Amino acid sequence: MVTIEIDNTSGFCFGVVNAIKKAEEELQTVQHLCCLGDIVHNEQEMQRLSDKGLVSIDHAQLQQMHGGKVLFRAHGEPPDTYETARHNAIQIVDASCPVVLALQKKIRTAYTDFPDAQIVIYGKRGHAEVNGLVGQTNGQAIVVEHADEINTLDFGRDIILFSQTTQSVAKFNDLVETIRQRMHNDAQFKYFDTICRQVANRIPNIRTFASRFDMVLFVSGAKSSNGKVLFSECVAVNPRSYFISTAADIDPDTLRDVASIGICGATSTPKWLMEAIAEKLDKLLNNK
Repeated sequence: MVTIEIDNTSGFCFGVVNAIKKAEEELQTVQHLCCLGDIVHNEQEMQRLSDKGLVSIDHAQLQQMHGGKVLFRAHGEPPDTYETARHNAIQIVDASCPVVLALQKKIRTAYTDFPDAQIVIYGKRGHAEVNGLVGQTNGQAIVVEHADEINTLDFGRDIILFSQTTQSVAKFNDLVETIRQRMHNDAQFKYFDTICRQVANRIPNIRTFASRFDMVLFVSGAKSSNGKVLFSECVAVNPRSYFISTAADIDPDTLRDVASIGICGATSTPKWLMEAIAEKLDKLLNNK
């Protein structure tokens, strides 16, 4: 019999859990609810919520709305989005992650208190969370996605560095050291490790989990940047790791000669989906 185990540290982070809970509570009293962007980067969960009445809209559609109610997802929004909602008499259901909101406040304070400093954000350019962070500085913050992009900084001027909440702690620390070594002219360098540990700890946890099995099925939506990062960590410790989005993606040929299979996923992967995949595997391999 093949052993099948689901990683108990995989699945939604608390910010996503909170956003989905708020959406479902609203949908108990209304037939449909607009959400600004996908509430989670997982097609199957999006379809489940769509069936309940959740409708994704973009910022251009928000601009055209007048009245009604819109849910802001966990990633957070810049100040001008709130202003658009206020101007258009739109009621906000704010499901922004508390960790993201705290980071937004730190950046806004730094931008206000140190107007001559360069505010730098280590994160993925164009990501919804990063857009919200840059918005705290009236668009003046400098986004650094890779360490080789720091040449855009002026190391002779003060720098204040923050991080998107879902970045790698190790890479952030490397970036800190690189910037520190290049500072000159008595310019001040301050940095704030603003990475969410619930997300950051997924990397060591998932590496440990993936190494225990003959084979790993990593479950994630194709659009999840967190999913891509965590899957690469699985592959690094277990080359027999496969990226799938649904139970239908399981390739029976990959299941040969395995005694144990681990199932894990991204912070945007619902537990119910991993459980459905485990159930299908059990039927395929253990004749249940």
